[in-house]
Formats: sequence, structure tokens, C-alpha cells
Amino acid sequence: MKSLRDQWLKCFSDLTLTAPDTVFDALIERYSEAHRAYHTLQHIGECFEQFDRIGDARSPGATGLALWFHDAIYDTHSSDNEARSAEWARSVLIEAGAASETIAAVETMILATRHEANPQDHDAQILVDIDLSILGAGEERYREYETQIRQEYAWVEESMFRRGRTNILRQFLDRPSIYNTNDFRARLEARARDNLTRAIAALS
Repeated sequence: MKSLRDQWLKCFSDLTLTAPDTVFDALIERYSEAHRAYHTLQHIGECFEQFDRIGDARSPGATGLALWFHDAIYDTHSSDNEARSAEWARSVLIEAGAASETIAAVETMILATRHEANPQDHDAQILVDIDLSILGAGEERYREYETQIRQEYAWVEESMFRRGRTNILRQFLDRPSIYNTNDFRARLEARARDNLTRAIAALS
């Protein structure tokens, strides 16, 4: 399995760009922030495990960079994390000399992780499915994930958290399909639905 630094370098290599080490270090610091419990380097590592398994992205470099930046800015008190993360990615790619199409694609993919609608673009579908792969994790990892999310929202009163979390999970469960791609549906759809059903029951 590639190290996270190797993943970072490969993204830029795939785009024939030079990877800025200072940005890599800054991202590692961001994903290591004390207020994070789930949106950490563990999450990024798990995302790249899924990414390497699929190997189906039309632009692996752009998709990989969208994975790197999709939670780069993370504040549970804020509603514009994805937009700010996309803006950071944009500035880094401009500095690196990336093509305008690549910059636009990375921004679009990052914003798709708001999960407001199913993306139509192939690579955005892959990215969103990777981001949601935790929903189809094994039962023990899924329970850990729910605990980690609660830690990140420790400032929210319990009954309010339970209502809000239930609404979020039910929105995924109510979709005709949680995942966009055939690969993820075949591997994770059934287990994700089982996990969500149990989680909702535990919250009620």
C-alpha cells in the first residue's frame, strides 16, 4: 500500500505537475487537528485504500487531489467547509500551473461531497462513493465511526444531536441507492443499509 506522501506525489505526477511539499505538510497538520475525530488522516487513508482498489477514475490525478482536499477545512460550527476546501485546492493548483479543466474538475468533486445531490460526472461519482464508503464498513468500524462523529459534535446537546443525526442518516437510507457506481453498490450497499438501520434505531 502506498504511503500518504506517495499518494500525494502520484496525484501530481499523473497531472504532470510538481507536488508542493509545503502544502502536503499543511494538509497533514489540518487532518491532525485536535477537534477532529473522524475527519482525520485515518479517513484519508481509508479513502485512498478504496481509490486504489477501484482504479477506474478518468483523471486519477484530479480525483486523488479532490480526495486530499475534500475535508481539508473542517469545522463543525461552519456550513462552508467544502467551499473553503475547494478554494484552497484551487489556489494550490493555480500555483502549480494546472490546466483550467483540472482545477474546475477538482473543485466540482470537492463540492459534490456536500452530498446534496447525486453527481452526474463519472469521477465525481467515484469520489462521493469513496467518501461514503464508511457507511458500508464492517460493524465494528461503523460503530467507531459513529462514536467519532459524536466526538466532533460534542458541543451539540444530546437530544438535538440525536434528531439531527437521525435526519442525516435517514436521508441516505431513503435514497433508491446510497452509492452511485456499480462497484460500490455490489460491495457495500447492503451492509451500508444494515449499518444505517441499526444506527437510526440506536439514536431513537
